[in-house]
Order: sequence, then C-alpha cells, then structure tokens
Amino acid sequence: MFCKATLVTVALALMASASPLATTKRGVAVPFTKRSSVTNADGTFNADKAQIETIKTINKHRANLMNLEKNVGSHVFKQGAEIKPLAVIPDHLLAKRQSESLTDEDDDTEWAGKISIGTPAQSFLIDFDTGSSDLWVPSSSCTSSTCKKKDTYKSSSSSTSSKKSGTFEIEYGDGSTVSGPIYTDTVKVAGVTAKSQYLSAVTTLSSSFSSDPIDGILGLAFSSISNLGENPFFNTAVDQGTVDSGVFGFYLASTGSELYLGGTNSDLYSGSLEFHDVDNSQGFWQIPGAEISAGSKTPVSGFDTIIDSGTTLMYGPPSAVKTFYKAISGSAVVDSSQGEYSYPCGSLPTVAFSWGGQQWEVTEDNFNLGETESGSGECVGALFGQDLGLGDEVWLLGDAFMKNVYTAFSFDDTAVGFAELA
Repeated sequence: MFCKATLVTVALALMASASPLATTKRGVAVPFTKRSSVTNADGTFNADKAQIETIKTINKHRANLMNLEKNVGSHVFKQGAEIKPLAVIPDHLLAKRQSESLTDEDDDTEWAGKISIGTPAQSFLIDFDTGSSDLWVPSSSCTSSTCKKKDTYKSSSSSTSSKKSGTFEIEYGDGSTVSGPIYTDTVKVAGVTAKSQYLSAVTTLSSSFSSDPIDGILGLAFSSISNLGENPFFNTAVDQGTVDSGVFGFYLASTGSELYLGGTNSDLYSGSLEFHDVDNSQGFWQIPGAEISAGSKTPVSGFDTIIDSGTTLMYGPPSAVKTFYKAISGSAVVDSSQGEYSYPCGSLPTVAFSWGGQQWEVTEDNFNLGETESGSGECVGALFGQDLGLGDEVWLLGDAFMKNVYTAFSFDDTAVGFAELA
C-alpha cells in the first residue's frame, strides 16, 4: 500500500481575552499523525476500510447512548433513537486490519496532538473527538499486546494522581474492549491545565488500535454521554478558569490543522462566524433545522446534524440519503447494505448544508471517496445511508464536512458556528 510520511500539525492556543471570537496569533505546534483513508493510492474507493469506519461509528454512538441512558435516562432519546446491537467486524475484514502495518495508515487526517498527564508530566498522542466525552489512555499495567506500541500512564509515578472507584469500559466490534480503572490527575494541553481531571488508564486495549498511532482519546462533547459520568477536560478547564472562554475552534486541513482552545483563530477564516443553537439533550453538538441541497434542488430538510470530528464520513437515515442521491443525475447504489452510492466523477452538483443561513458547501474533493474501480468514471460519495440509532431525523457530519469550514464549538452559548476558510 501507498505510504505518505508527511505530517501535519495542530496548534492548540490559549486565548488572551474573554471574547469568544478573540484570538492570539500563535499557539503551540504539536505534530499530527495520520488516519487511514478510505481512498486507495490509485484513486479507487476502499470498501473494506469504509465498512470498518462505519462499524466504528455505529459502536461509538451505541456507547454514547448507553452512557446517556445511564447518566440521564432514555426519556431524552430522540424519536427513533435506540441502543443498537454491537456491530461486529466480519472475520475477513478483521484479518486484513490486523495484518496491516503502522506505515499503511496513510492519507486523510486524525485530529490528534500531544497532551500530558501527571506530575511530572507523562506525554501521550491523543485523538481530539467532538463526538465523545471521556479521556482515556493506556495504563502501564495494560496486558494487551496492543499496548506495547503505546505510551502508557503510570499512576504511581505521578504525585497528583488519585485512584477513584468504578471502572471504565467500551466494547469494540472486533470482540475486544477498552477497559480499566478510573483516576483523577493533572492534564495539560498546550498550556491549558485541568487539575483533578477524571480519566481512565485502561488495562485492556482493543486490537482495533494496533495499527493506529494514537495512544488514546480526549472527548470534547457534553458530560451527559461520559462513561466516567464526569466533566470532560475542556469543561474542567473552563470551570477552573484556565481558559477565559468556553469556546474552541477546529481547522481541519491537509496542512496546518489546528485546535484552538479558549476562542477562535480569525487568521484561519474570513468573515464572521454563523452560530446556530445546539440541542444538547443527547449530549452531542447537535444542530436542528438542517437542509441539504444538490445544485438548485433541496431534496431533504428539517433534520438534525451532529458535528463530530471523530468520524471520517457523513451519515444520514437510509431513506433520506436515498432521496438525496435521487437529486443527482447518474447516481447509483454501490452497496445497499452499507448505504453507499456513486455518481459520475467530475459532474457533482454543488452539495451544501444550511441551517437557515449561508449554504455551507462540501467540495467535490472532500465528497469524492474515489472510483468504484479504476477507470469506471463512477465515484463513491462521502454521504452514506446508515441507521446509527441516533434518531429518525438525525444525521452525523464528520471530517468530510468539517474540512470545508472553520468550526467553533461554544459551551458558553450552547452553539456551533461556521465560517468560510481564509
């Protein structure tokens, strides 16, 4: 497989003013690593990797709904929302995934950077995820072979570590789990400090992470979907006054990618941010009242959208996604079980989402996942039809959408804002 060695960077910056839109000009640069793309080096669509991405997404939000039910109750579930059975990776795909080397994890981006935990600091490479709410890293006591490739947390080496009751556990589609004891400790991200932050140091680590360079995950959604049942890192930092604003911004690109803590970086976008109120009753950055357009047509409207940096693709209910692709001339079903569709390469009408204001376009570069096969002239679209269990009218917009805009997440106003890239 093709391997790309280039790194992109993340800058995580601490704001100097209380205004949600204030900026500092320079942050702290931290190396990013790569996430596996669903497009092969020859420009064709990798159906196996796409199926694995979908299974990961289903199980991630299955766990979120389980946490929401435990923390709040199922009465807050949206109509049609349900905790679905665990999605299992087929044996033939699992064998392929486990045989891949680390260098094969190329193209596209995983929005990850360095954080430190403990006193003195122990360093980890972490995936920053707006679609989950917990911080976990591997423990030095981890017995899984996967942990041998990771940086691990040794609680006894930190003077600020404190063990808490209970356990943390997430189930994965390969039949394994991420699980371990719970601690509090000092966590730092580019100068932003959260003291007594809840985290798990997992003693078992899913083989799903064997070919992934990250050590763990730092969630940036709402506490109601926390498996730990505690405030996520950024909320703790806000409560402790480490940042002056409960706003963070995402800029996702092939180079210079940045997470900006405590405001937004206006150097990376033009014009003003268009903010939309969020319905956080299910714990997500979920914006109601969306519509999607294809050229001059608006095939689907009146749905909710979850903005999730920890998801590669975009998903909608199967019937709604089918209606969308009917508005694109020459579109066809690629795999009905996976909700995959194709369209004639190079002839995609303008695809855009709107929440009652500006039309936010998804460029063909970000919508096109590659040809169905070399020379077919038919390309697979980044919007899949899948029932993720989130609700009848709920869509999930991952990196394929976020790479087109600058995105601001405001806990202060319970809102998400978008701006044009500079």
